[in-house]
Amino acid sequence: MYLTFYGLREVPFGPTPDPRFLFQSTRHREALAQLIYGVTERKGFIVLTGEIGTGKTTLLRTLLGRLDADTPVAYVHNSALPFEGLLEYVLEDWGVKSTAVNQAQRLVELNEFLIDQHRKGKSPVLVIDEAQNLSVETLEAVRLLSNFETTQQKLIQILLVGQPELRDTLSRPELRQLKQRIGLRCHIGPLSAGETRAYVRHRLRIAGASDVGLFTDAAVQRIAEYSRGVPRVINLLCDRALMVGAEMRVNVVTSDMIEQGAINLGITSPAVANKARLARARGWGLVGVAAALAIAAVLFFAPLYRLVDASTPPKPHSPVMRIPVPFTPVPPEQIQFILQPPVAGEPVGQ
Repeated sequence: MYLTFYGLREVPFGPTPDPRFLFQSTRHREALAQLIYGVTERKGFIVLTGEIGTGKTTLLRTLLGRLDADTPVAYVHNSALPFEGLLEYVLEDWGVKSTAVNQAQRLVELNEFLIDQHRKGKSPVLVIDEAQNLSVETLEAVRLLSNFETTQQKLIQILLVGQPELRDTLSRPELRQLKQRIGLRCHIGPLSAGETRAYVRHRLRIAGASDVGLFTDAAVQRIAEYSRGVPRVINLLCDRALMVGAEMRVNVVTSDMIEQGAINLGITSPAVANKARLARARGWGLVGVAAALAIAAVLFFAPLYRLVDASTPPKPHSPVMRIPVPFTPVPPEQIQFILQPPVAGEPVGQ
């Protein structure tokens, strides 16, 4: 481990979504503010989207940590569950001792639980992560849960969290009723180059580094290029670079160490990826040009062939020499006639 060598209290670039390490970029700060507002003001449905590794789960953990300690929260991690399994999981997560044997009975138990929480002044929160994997049928069934309400307030707050494909799913015609019930939409994207630098320094500071400049400017630039601003990839690159630096006994992380770590992790920089893409495009372009030239040649020379054929008179056929065959008469005695014998009583010659 590199903690002792670099004087760190804990791992600064761990894989778990620890809210203490949340770096609030402009987009993350705005998204967190909207989430807190939507839950506290009981907006019903809230949608949070973002690319893989952009910090959605860390943002959710931060949100849940800022709610009242007695707020009932059900967090569904497995979006592959059918609705009946999802409903059973939610009741268990909320501590409801279910005796139901079918879906209708579980819905009755859920309704009783929500009414009881409302009387206590609480607003249960249901979080469904990886919601882009939910089927249309399950999403429609989740929409019906929002029907648990009073004349003034929603009894349950539902957060749908997922990748950008979730937005496409929610735009389908058969889910238009759910789309109309979404009170807030939040989206977080990758970090800029400047935000990547601040992100690295922020996590080093939280981890107890006395010098947050462990990474040179060139190294940070390489991190931004290879990670494309995705926090999860930034963590992978930085963690590997610190491990290599400790093994080499160097006090700072250089760009060469970042590049070596990227190679070991199988991460390709955008420049290399673009070159490969251009090479493939160039190869297909050459094939297309060759095919076009071949077609053009056929179209160009075919009329010339027809023109040459039309302008050249046909060659006369060679005369056929006919050799007369002499006629030799056959003697009468060599000609045999087959005559029918005359019928009795009938004169010959008739």
